[in-house]
Amino acid sequence: MATYSFLNVQAAIVGPGGALNIGSGAGVADEGLTITMSGDKDTQVVGADGSVMHTLNADKSGMLTLRLLKTSPTNAQLSLMYALQTVSSALHGLNVITVRDSARGDVTTCRQVAFRKQPPVTYTKAGAVLEWEFNVGIIDQLLGTGTPSL
Repeated sequence: MATYSFLNVQAAIVGPGGALNIGSGAGVADEGLTITMSGDKDTQVVGADGSVMHTLNADKSGMLTLRLLKTSPTNAQLSLMYALQTVSSALHGLNVITVRDSARGDVTTCRQVAFRKQPPVTYTKAGAVLEWEFNVGIIDQLLGTGTPSL
């Protein structure tokens, strides 16, 4: 077993209107970011006689959720990108998000990324967390061994 730290996570979004750090140092909340695949990679069908057929699905789509502290300046930068990219379909869905854990060797690339919506904004006694949601057309993910090359 090894040691994990979010300090080793580098993440960035690049698209119309900006190129931003969204990893360590961007005001990311404790809940961090989550990358979720949309569909199953396999569909299994069982025939009347019990024979099994597997179908490999080409779906690589999914969703990425980024959670930022309300006080993070990254919220304002993402808000500007959102405003620009939702004015015209020519600018929509063109983002690329990369996430790397340099200590673990994990690498995830998300392409054809679109803002799903602006996050709900809550004003409360304690500072809130803003959840930015993105629809992702293609997710390529490779988890590392936890022993990076030096």
